[in-house]
Formats: sequence, C-alpha cells, structure tokens
Amino acid sequence: MSSTRRVIRFAGIGRADVKVVGGKNASLGEMVVNLGPAGVRVPDGFASTADAYREFLGTGGLRERIVEQVALLHAGAPLDQVGGVIRAAMLGTPLPPALERELADAYADLGREAGRADPDVAVRSSATAEDLPEASFAGQQDTYLNVVGREALLDAFRRCYASLFTDRAIDYRERMGFDQLAVALSVGVQLMVRSDLAGAGVMFTLDTESGFPDAVVVSAAWGLGETVVSGQVDPDEYLVFKPLLKDPGLNPVIHAETGAKRRKAVYADEGLTRTVDTTAQERAGRVLDEAEVRTLARWGVVIEQHYGCPMDIEWAKDGRTGEIFVVQARPETVVSRRRATMLHRFRLTGTGDLLVRGIAVGEAIGAGAVCALSAPVELERFPPGAVLVTGITDPDWEPIMKRAAAIVTDHGGRTSHAAIVSRELGVPAIVGTGRATELLYGGQEVTVCCAEGEDGHVYAGLLDYEQSEIDLAGLPRTRTRVMLNLAAPAAAFRWWQLPADGVGLARTEFVVAHQVKVHPMALVHPERLDAEERRRVDALTDGYTDRTRYFTDRLAQGVARIAASRWPDPVVVRTSDFKTNEYAKLVGGRPFEPVEANPMIGWRGASRYYSQGYREGFALECRALRQARDEMGLTNVVVMIPFCRTPDEADRVLAVMAEEGLPRGGNGLKVYAMAEIPANVILAAQFAERFDGFSIGSNDLTQLTLGVDRDSDALAHLFDETDPAVTRSIETLIATAHAAGRPVGLCGQRPSDDPEFTRFLVQAGIDSISVAPDGFVAVKQHVAAAEQD
Repeated sequence: MSSTRRVIRFAGIGRADVKVVGGKNASLGEMVVNLGPAGVRVPDGFASTADAYREFLGTGGLRERIVEQVALLHAGAPLDQVGGVIRAAMLGTPLPPALERELADAYADLGREAGRADPDVAVRSSATAEDLPEASFAGQQDTYLNVVGREALLDAFRRCYASLFTDRAIDYRERMGFDQLAVALSVGVQLMVRSDLAGAGVMFTLDTESGFPDAVVVSAAWGLGETVVSGQVDPDEYLVFKPLLKDPGLNPVIHAETGAKRRKAVYADEGLTRTVDTTAQERAGRVLDEAEVRTLARWGVVIEQHYGCPMDIEWAKDGRTGEIFVVQARPETVVSRRRATMLHRFRLTGTGDLLVRGIAVGEAIGAGAVCALSAPVELERFPPGAVLVTGITDPDWEPIMKRAAAIVTDHGGRTSHAAIVSRELGVPAIVGTGRATELLYGGQEVTVCCAEGEDGHVYAGLLDYEQSEIDLAGLPRTRTRVMLNLAAPAAAFRWWQLPADGVGLARTEFVVAHQVKVHPMALVHPERLDAEERRRVDALTDGYTDRTRYFTDRLAQGVARIAASRWPDPVVVRTSDFKTNEYAKLVGGRPFEPVEANPMIGWRGASRYYSQGYREGFALECRALRQARDEMGLTNVVVMIPFCRTPDEADRVLAVMAEEGLPRGGNGLKVYAMAEIPANVILAAQFAERFDGFSIGSNDLTQLTLGVDRDSDALAHLFDETDPAVTRSIETLIATAHAAGRPVGLCGQRPSDDPEFTRFLVQAGIDSISVAPDGFVAVKQHVAAAEQD
C-alpha cells in the first residue's frame, strides 16, 4: 500500500490494516469484503490513513507542541490543562490541502453511488492501537452522526483528530504504557443507517456477565445507538442460544425482556442529533421481533467465526427500508480473556437493609462510603475506595471509575458504558436502578453485591463477605454423575464453567414465583378475581392480548435458560411443587386454593395436575415445557413429576401431558418420577413401568418415612437422612430401578455436608448426585474418593 495514500475505500481495507486505518475501520473493511457474501449487511464508506494523521502532525509545528505538553504532564502538570492545550492546538491547525481534497472527493463518490448528493454519514474515530487483545481504546475518541455536506464533514474530521487527546484517552495510554505519539488516528466515514426512524443497539457473542460462550446478547433501543452505548436508556434485551441457530425451524431466543427506553436519539433539524422522549407505545413495545433477533444473532456467529474470537458488535435498523445493518465490530477484550478453568466466587455473609436494586454487572462485591456525583470532578475530589453513585456515565468518568470500590447508576443496561468499563476495570457495578441518586446519599456506608444472580443489591452498612478462587482443572473425573440443583434462570450461566454432568433438579416454582408471579388459574379464569387482583394481573401481563401466553413465555424462557447452560447434558425440570398455602400467595391465587391443615401432605404435585381445580393450570406448564423443547429446541429437558402417590396417578398425569402435546417419548422426551414417598419405593417396579428414571428427594422421603416434620424444633433431633429406615429405602429403590433398567439420582443438601453419606450413595450404586453449585467441588471430590475405595 502506497505511503502517500491518505484515503481508502472500505473495499480496499482488511483486518491486517490496523496500523494503516485503525482497528475499527480495518474491521469494517474486513466485513464489507468478506462477510457481505455471507449476508451480513455493512454500510459502505471510506477511511483516512495513519499516514494522513502523521502528515497533519507535521503541519505548523503541531508534533513539537504535543511533545512539549506530554513532557509537562510527566513533570507533574495537571492532566486537564495538558489535554486542553493539545486539543486547542489541533483544532487550530488546518488540514493539509491534499487531505481535504481527497476527503471531499471520496465523499462525493460515496454520494453518487448511494444515489444522493451530500449523503448523511457517520464520522468515527479509529485509533491504530484500538481493540487490541490486550487493550481496548473503543469509545475513547469521538463519533459524529448525521454529518451532512463537505464543510460539516471536514469539521467533524478535525474534531475526531483532536479527540485522540481527550483527558481520558491521554490517561488511558499513560496507564497502559503506550507512547502518546505512537498511536495514530484514522477517521472512518460511513453511510448513515436511518435508525433514528427505527432502532439500534449492541450485540455480544458471549454472555458479558458470566463469559458463557454459547449465548448472543442483543440490546436494543429506539433511535440512534448512542443512547444504548452511553447508558442513557434501559434497553430491550434478548438472549439467543447459539448451538440451535442453524436450524431454521427453531426459535432459540431463550430470553426477551422489554426495557423502559424512555429516551431516543434522532436527527436534529440543523444537523447532528438530539435526544427526545419516547412515546408510551414505544416504551411498552419491543424494538425487534424475534425473527430480527435471530438474524442478528446469526450474523454475530458468522462474524465471531470469521474473526476467531468473541465479538462486540453495533447494529442499526433503517426505518425507511426495514433493513438491519452491522455498523461496527470489535473483539470483546474483557470477559473472554478470563481463565476458563479458574472460578472466582464472592459470597455475602453479613446482613443489612436492602436500599436499592438493579442489574448486576460482574459477580463481585464492593463496599465503601457513597460519593454521589452528577458530573465528573477532579480526581482528588473522589476518595479512592468510595462507591460512585450517579445517573449515567460516559468516557469522561473513567479516571474516577477506576478509583471506585463499586459503581451504581440510575440508568443503563448490560451493554451501557458503565457496564462495559466496570467489567474491564474489575469493579462491581449495578446499573439501571432507577432511583439510586435519590435513595443513597454522600458519606453513607453501603455494600454493593453482584454475587446474588442477575439482580444486584445495595445494602446498608459495610457487610462481611467471602472471596474464593477454585482451579477447576484439578477436579477428578467420576463414574457417578455429579449434577447441579438450579432454580434461578438468571444465575444459571454463572456456573457454566463447573464440569457438571447436567442439572439434576430445576425447580419451576422458583421461575413461577419470581418471573411469572401470577397463579396460572388466575390467567385462565380472570372472572374469579376481585378488582384489585385483576388490576395486578393486568399490570404484570401488560402487552399480552392472550394473558396465558404471558405465563407460558416466562416459564419457557426460564426453563430454556437453565437448559442452555448445560446443553447437551440432561436438565431435569420438576413441574410445579408448590403447596396450597404457597400457591395462594401468588397474584390471584387465593380463589383457587383451599385452606389445608397440613399442606405438606395435602393437594400438591401429581394430584393437582389432573384435577378439575388445576388441570388448566398444568396445561400451561405443559405448553411452556413444549415451547422450550420443541419450539426453542432444548430437547435436553427431562420432565420430572413430583409427589406421585400411586401408579394410577402416574397414568392420569401422563395422559394429561400427552393431551397437551407432551407425550412421553415424543421428540425424545423422558419423564422421571420424584421418589419422595414410601409408596415410590414399595411400588418402584410399577412406577418404573411408567417413568424413565427416578430422582430421590431425600428431605421429603426422610420426613414421610420417619413421620417427622423437619421444621419442628421439638423433632429436629429425629430428622436424619442416614437413619437405617431411609438408607434401606434408598438401597431398595436403586436395586429395583436398576433391575428395570431405570437410572436413579438423588438431589439434596446432605451429600454436600456429609462425605460419609456420599460414600453410602456411591456404594449403593446411585447413578447421579445433584447438589447446589456452591457444594459441587466438595461433592465431586467426595465421590471420587468413594469410587477409589
């Protein structure tokens, strides 16, 4: 490539040209040339070269003035003073005439090919050290949208050059050890996508919190994408399971959440952009339909496969044509670099009042005194180790953010500036709280906890917590499968690194209680609710014309997220096992639930599923499971029926499942029985004719075998899972089930607490042991020791 070339069309650029046109522009050229044929749409454009930038530095003694100011910085001059002098010098220096001419010619050519004079373009900075695996400069230099006309283009171009020396960019290069003059700047000029008339957002080809590699995370908001990147809005969020994207008959969108989207960026009347309020309809609606989400996710996979690493991608939808475009792509440089075999865990051990909740970023815990700010301040005014509380952040905040023990913002989603930077810095953050700046005050001591799943919590006081590090590469292999007990879908991806053999127990009642919140029968028969309960149901199901679809969507997505976390290993999903008093606490539940003297052995489990009082509710559960298995494609879901008292009851439940499109054996469906009643042991051979396997619920089996209420203080000394009556029942069940060719697992806490009980299970021939994630490592080691003996 000639050293005198100042401007190059994207079609003449590839990813090997980072030193020539910077990482951002090299990636755009790479995609235009190589991924366009694969269907990935990228708007055309051109880029200035690093040589053009160096030519500019040689104009009017500009380089010498920069060198002088950098020397002053190293001698102790204030960062803001040095940055201000350099930027003023750059803005005051005219572009070389040859560069102006080539820019104007390339812009005119772009307009002719697009069919319009003076096309609206995006003018983006692209540093030659940008988006390297060991450093991310993305977002530190300026971008200008809706730039129209030659003079506006040249003005935006000069401002991009000057933005290479913003205070934050200077500080970052100093911190990363880059020579201030060794990093050159290219400027990309790209045809605008009229997303101001539709929507835009970002996409990551891995889960940005856990590093789970088989997910694509798509964020979307109305208008231009700057509101998502800057964290000004709480966007819609979609989660797509990569391994099933290739099958056009499946819809592996395993999570979809509607964000508030209260603001959007649109074109301004006099050029550039402005931010306006969204309409009520826009706030309630979703920016993308699921077909568009799948298209984006497929493109994300294509881009990731081409680059050979997880990617951070910006996209935009044109409101005139309905077409979607990729407008930027860069390697993801934070989460993907973590050691996959090293598991870092934080656990909160203290307790305090909950003050604020929001979206957890990372999985760490931080504590300190609140420093509430509405705008960036001088570093000396922000105490190191304080908790930064603010509305939103942008790159100007970064010097402060790196000094914080934790970060809490009112606005923003998982792909906002605050979220991205906090991950890079390793600082726990909670974004999108809505009211943190109102509820938290300066000097208040708080603990910011991101270790409790998808929701982050700010607690009053400096609470105690534990931190641990586990190298999973050293864990032994075992013949006995060690599986996980999971309940919260949002936390499932946190444990993907554990070498578990699947999920032995996924509790649907957790999903119903926390994600659905409504009693299923209240959705089928709203006429039985009073006015207040109707209002609550209507508020939760807003946007659904078919209220029952709200239940099936939420439950299906919860199940699918857990199933995806362990694909293709089996995930045993237990149908709802609320007791009547627990069902009654759901929204709209009271009219459908009797008051029982002893709910523990009352109307629960299988007896509900075929009964007149819950048959329609169970039908919704079946439809949700069918949606997860057949529509999303997660056929590793195994259905488990709890509290099945008799073989006749098993027949009736299986008949209802078949009527609802979930026949045993259909599409490979296996149905297990929860073995928790002495009858399941005594009649194990008959149950084995109806079910494909058993999972021992040791808590209930112990209670019902010994006739002991485990919650009774007076009887606590009698509750013992190692009592011979219980252990002989377990041995009997295993032997009978194996004789019928049926596997047996056990899910419960005891193996985590008692190595001898684990040893007993292994000697009895148990096929699998399922435990809570925090007990997995210990149980795996106990199982290995027992197998060696």
